Amino acid sequence: MSIRYGLLALLDYGPKYGSQLRAEFESRTGATWPLNIGQVYTTLSRLERDALIEPAGERDGKQQRYRITENGRRELADWYRQPVDRTHPSRDELAIKLAMAVGTEGVDVGAIIQAQRHHTLKAMQDYTRLKAQALADGGPESGEEMAWLLVLEQLIFSAEAEARWLDHCESRLMRLAARRPARPRTGTQPDDTGAAHDAHDEHHAHDDEHAHEHPHHRITGGTTA
Repeated sequence: MSIRYGLLALLDYGPKYGSQLRAEFESRTGATWPLNIGQVYTTLSRLERDALIEPAGERDGKQQRYRITENGRRELADWYRQPVDRTHPSRDELAIKLAMAVGTEGVDVGAIIQAQRHHTLKAMQDYTRLKAQALADGGPESGEEMAWLLVLEQLIFSAEAEARWLDHCESRLMRLAARRPARPRTGTQPDDTGAAHDAHDEHHAHDDEHAHEHPHHRITGGTTA
């Protein structure tokens, strides 16, 4: 949906070809979410089908310029006005990975968290360096530069939040591990306590019988008098 409305927003500035829309979308977002030209033209076809855009003039070779319609402007205005729906979040690969890893035998969840935290902190450092470059020489001077700076800061805040969440996951898993009962000794099970005692008594009874029949073996450790 964001591509759909992103292209509508760019067309609100004036008619454009698909290649122009792709370049301007990536310029405003710093190529954070790169588009392939197939995505652009597929989205444009759907927008035209929904009467939100229309061809602007004749086709120039293989390219067609598009312009926004009045219906498109109304829909774009509604998009700007409505908050982004957070009640149906998009799938997050990291959250899914940890959810699948917890309780899976042979998977070191702690190692997953540490590796991800290292990667996330490195990405945050890279974003911060790019922000410093964007703010050099007095900061952004155009709408496109400001748009890129806002996207960049969103990436920084998201990385910070992810790092904090990973710390939280690690501490919660440590508390869970501390509450788990100790593993039983090899050869006995928690539910087989009675059976273990019976086997123990039977073993001693056998030893006593053996000692009664061979007293010298019990006393001298296997040597006879």
